[in-house]
Amino acid sequence: MEEAYHQRTTFLSFEKEYIAEFVYGGIDGVITTFAVVAGSAGAELAVPIVLILGFANLIADGFAMSVGSYFSAKSENESYEKHKAVEYWEIENLRDKEVEEIREIYEAKGFEGDLLKQVVDVITSDDEVWVDTMMKEELEMIKDDRPPWKRGLVTFIAFNLVGFIPLSAYAFAGFIDASASDLFVVSSFSTAVALALIGTLKGLVTEQSLIKGIIETVLLGGIAATIAFFVGDILEKLL
Repeated sequence: MEEAYHQRTTFLSFEKEYIAEFVYGGIDGVITTFAVVAGSAGAELAVPIVLILGFANLIADGFAMSVGSYFSAKSENESYEKHKAVEYWEIENLRDKEVEEIREIYEAKGFEGDLLKQVVDVITSDDEVWVDTMMKEELEMIKDDRPPWKRGLVTFIAFNLVGFIPLSAYAFAGFIDASASDLFVVSSFSTAVALALIGTLKGLVTEQSLIKGIIETVLLGGIAATIAFFVGDILEKLL
């Protein structure tokens, strides 16, 4: 049983419940960083400038995104606990009304007669079960037990890890003899591969077509890069 649970909750050595954070952090990281690279290429900036802008974007935007993920998760948890406290108060002070709400919920599900009465009696005999039922069925809220700091950390790691890929060609430019255009070609190719892999993970997370996930992700990255390249090119000519 323990082994089966482990298989359900891990994927490629990641805890499966954090894959969504890794996917969306990675997508944001690789797209925004490659946009910087493309804009720099369009403006024909020197390699050191590309690296400075790229790493500044990685650290600053990655930190901002992880902080946003942390506070979003923290707010969700606080909202859940607040509504849960209200439900406990209503059970304590408006018991008959809450019993009727449980009856209406399960009556709408098709329960009736003695079976309906039995279900209502069982649920309302335990306040914790009762509140959990109201949270799920009435408020449609399910508690996320993942620590907010961990969600933020996974987002930050994914943003920087995947976001470094567009910069990798420039980071190792000192060890190879390549022109700026060659570096941009290598960066474009590696970014496309990264987007395809992240798109595959995205398809797995959303349980959608893998091909669709890959196409959407690569297309989005391509559009962002194209816009950034021409903006950089136009600004370089104007300035």
